[in-house]
Amino acid sequence: MTAGDSEGSVDALDGGIAATFFKYLVPSLIGLIAMTSASLVDGVFIGNYVGVTALAAVNLIIPITALVFGIAMMLSIGGSVRAGKYLGENNVTAASAIFSKTLLSVAAYGLVIITLGLVLEQQLFAGLGATEALFPVMSEYYRVIMPFLFAQLIVIVLYFFIRLDGLPNLAAAALTIAAVVNIVLDYLFIVVYGWGLAGAAFATGLSQAIPMMVLMAYFLWPDRRLFFNLRQNNWREVFQAAYNGLSEFINEVSGGIIVFIFNWMLIERAGVNGVAAITVVNYLLLLGFMVFFSISDTIAVMVSQNFGARNVDRIGSFLTLSGVVVVILSLLFIALLLTMSEPMILVFTDGQSNTEMVSLAKEFVTYIWPVFLFAGFNMLISGYLTAIHRPFESGLIALFRSLVLPAGFLLAFYFLLSDFLFVAALPVAEGVAFLLALIFFLRDRPSKIFRFRPGTKR
Repeated sequence: MTAGDSEGSVDALDGGIAATFFKYLVPSLIGLIAMTSASLVDGVFIGNYVGVTALAAVNLIIPITALVFGIAMMLSIGGSVRAGKYLGENNVTAASAIFSKTLLSVAAYGLVIITLGLVLEQQLFAGLGATEALFPVMSEYYRVIMPFLFAQLIVIVLYFFIRLDGLPNLAAAALTIAAVVNIVLDYLFIVVYGWGLAGAAFATGLSQAIPMMVLMAYFLWPDRRLFFNLRQNNWREVFQAAYNGLSEFINEVSGGIIVFIFNWMLIERAGVNGVAAITVVNYLLLLGFMVFFSISDTIAVMVSQNFGARNVDRIGSFLTLSGVVVVILSLLFIALLLTMSEPMILVFTDGQSNTEMVSLAKEFVTYIWPVFLFAGFNMLISGYLTAIHRPFESGLIALFRSLVLPAGFLLAFYFLLSDFLFVAALPVAEGVAFLLALIFFLRDRPSKIFRFRPGTKR
């Protein structure tokens, strides 16, 4: 195909760089922002209509859901990257096989982990450091949301593979519809019917069943490349795919562990108000992190296919463009946090009745905003390394930025510094992790990934 032929195309292998990148990025942003907005709205309704204690209870459950989603993300992203390489090599049969095995594996895993989670409820709550007084509040949300996690797990798999197959708009539409439904149900169940935390859980759970049904429409699309087949062999490939998605598993699970550490520290120094305050700050950070994740996700789709086709120059062009986008968005998020933190915090609670929580949240923001200087680049590089099948390097970045460095700095700052200065451990950890990510990127930058390998397209 000539340059003129591909000019109007928006295909990962042949289309214009900017047009193709934004074709995949914009729907991803819309979908993930919609999903994030739904989570934020959950927090708004819980904080304003159920209370600070309920907000803290939901945050205490995060480590459990992080573990559940971590496995699904690892399999889904690792599998989709592997499928992307197969599609770049024009091997649709192999790509469909890994799609089928990923979907079956996540479904089986979901049934097992949800059952165990319900049986071991009390033990899990105790292990999370919650006081027995919080158990009933946590149970009200937990027992409702757990069975619905199965639908969410299936949505994760379908989302990544459908985007890979050139239908980002369908993926985005599914998440957007879910977000709108979630907001409506939050209002009905919490405000109108007064169901409290159980209402929030029902709203979230029911709204997640809808995108699963929307995404199932993919199987009716006549021009799809990926086909599902129940009969599969070579299940070792699932483990190979999981290894390739290791960084995403580490990110997800580590996030839950760091939340657990934060909750313990804040319960010790500030009680329930401290946990509620960091919950609100996490909501503020979540939007930015999801935007960066969508960029990383888009790069994984672009690069994995061009890696399979050995298109070095296109890989470099996609990375350059994504880097510019990350810089612009990072500066925007920092500006918003520094100028609009108080009004954004007050959205989640009544400032007059929760003055201590609001004050703590504002203080946390002053320590944590530099995290946006590095987080976008760390996610971008990790996604790139995953796409070029460097799971060890990608996983190491994820391990250090999400767990080792934050946990280490948090514990050190907690015992060495007074009050709440330990919150600054997060941006410090992100900055140190960036140095590691930069080293790996320079070693495996596009101009070097095919060195000494014949047949590379320039």
